[in-house]
Amino acid sequence: MSATEQNELCHAASPYLLQHAHNPVHWRMWGERALGEAQAANKPILLSIGYAACHWCHVMAHESFEDEATAAVMNELFVNIKVDREERPDIDHIYMTALHALGERGGWPLTMFLTPAGEPFWGGTYFPKEAKYGRSSFVSVLKTVAETFRGDPGRIKKKHRNHWPGTFKTGAERRRWRP
Repeated sequence: MSATEQNELCHAASPYLLQHAHNPVHWRMWGERALGEAQAANKPILLSIGYAACHWCHVMAHESFEDEATAAVMNELFVNIKVDREERPDIDHIYMTALHALGERGGWPLTMFLTPAGEPFWGGTYFPKEAKYGRSSFVSVLKTVAETFRGDPGRIKKKHRNHWPGTFKTGAERRRWRP
């Protein structure tokens, strides 16, 4: 299977998503299918939200999403979902609000880590490929988040409960923010 067959963005209508169609990352578009894939594999979701005119979105794409080694880590540890904030402002709003609830400043690219059910548990904006600007390297962040998700699920649940009591629920209530 070629990288383009594993990357669903070649089927997107959004010019921003199409810019990522040939990344070695196995990008999924936001939807029930991507969330179902994460649930079936019990993998956390890496949600990346950006837009075409975003400078740091392009920097992160060039540094990390076009890099074979970084993409391999992303593909192994996460179900990767790419969203165009101009196409899905509802999704952007939900997860930017979640980032702010974590006490983080917002901006784009918005990089959120979600449970397989789509519940946010950590996030940030731009992560450099190599540690700089007082930020950890993106691969280091990916590995730490995945290790915490697998090794300390109670910590993930506690973080979710503490930051979003009564929100991001399952079942019928979840449909209000799902695709």
